[in-house]
Amino acid sequence: MEPVSQPLIQPSSPPSSPPSSPPSSPPSSRPPLSRPLDAAFSVDLRRLTVLRELERRGSLARTAEALHLTPSAVSQQLAALARELGVPLTERDGRGVRLTGQARVLLAHAEVIAAQLERARADLAVYGEGGRGSVTVGCFSSGILGLLPAALRALRDRLPHLRVDVVEAEPPDLFTALDGGQVDVAVAVDFAAAPPHTDRRYTREDLLTDVLDLALPPGHPLAERAEVPLRELATDVWIVGNALSCCGAVTRSVCAAAGFTPDIRHDVNDWAALAGLVEAGQGVALVPRLVRSLYAHRELVLRPAQGEPPSRNVFVAVRAGAERDPVVSAVREELRTAAARPPA
Repeated sequence: MEPVSQPLIQPSSPPSSPPSSPPSSPPSSRPPLSRPLDAAFSVDLRRLTVLRELERRGSLARTAEALHLTPSAVSQQLAALARELGVPLTERDGRGVRLTGQARVLLAHAEVIAAQLERARADLAVYGEGGRGSVTVGCFSSGILGLLPAALRALRDRLPHLRVDVVEAEPPDLFTALDGGQVDVAVAVDFAAAPPHTDRRYTREDLLTDVLDLALPPGHPLAERAEVPLRELATDVWIVGNALSCCGAVTRSVCAAAGFTPDIRHDVNDWAALAGLVEAGQGVALVPRLVRSLYAHRELVLRPAQGEPPSRNVFVAVRAGAERDPVVSAVREELRTAAARPPA
């Protein structure tokens, strides 16, 4: 489904009044952003998006990078929004900025406004002919390999006129795209960069628990074990994805929970490349069962970890209110069905 342009929320302008005579007393020294609020203000939802991104990213520079703007443009958008509302939205914090209490009050209302717009769009889609148009699904790489194919095949049979685009992305960029309308459905893994379950901007649903197995080179001393204690791999060389990626972050946290810091000498995000390095005896790795089918003909050993298996939670999220859209609903349903199937 195509993203909806963000309208201005503007109450009717009050009737104009004749110009008043110049004040006889000196002008007030009160700063302009502390004036009392009145009924004649407007909110530009595009500027609210900038404020929401600043809350997520924590700095003007990172916000600008995420929105493909300059830091100066971000500052101008925030200043314009503050002038519209007549309240300060940011304050200096050392060399950076932080949100004011008024900004956090505004953001709570922004969540409600955005959700209501999504419900309006969903109601219009229900009124018209469903099953047409386009939808964009953002997903992490192993989800694209192990989860999306079955869901996309089912969607093609169910809604043959629907165009489905897939974008590989992970939090936080995935949710910046979801907020901005570049992505309609986000499939992600719970880790530090993902939004919390309590984030009211999204309607989310858990899809599956993806277990991680150990990948060992042929001839590894522990390869004959039915289960491998993670702690016994503390002295091995590890092949791990980037620390900002979901699997790289999960692997690091799993090893920390087992009581050691992995010796990471190979930083690899591509699952086929990782398998090649394991086959060549360059180290050990944790691999998700979502991509296990890729390793069927590889000369490496996959073993479950001993005890409680390391795992990650996979979920689907849409903008709050968008779950009523018939196309989004169909995508979520097929993702649930695909997630319920046992891994190949």
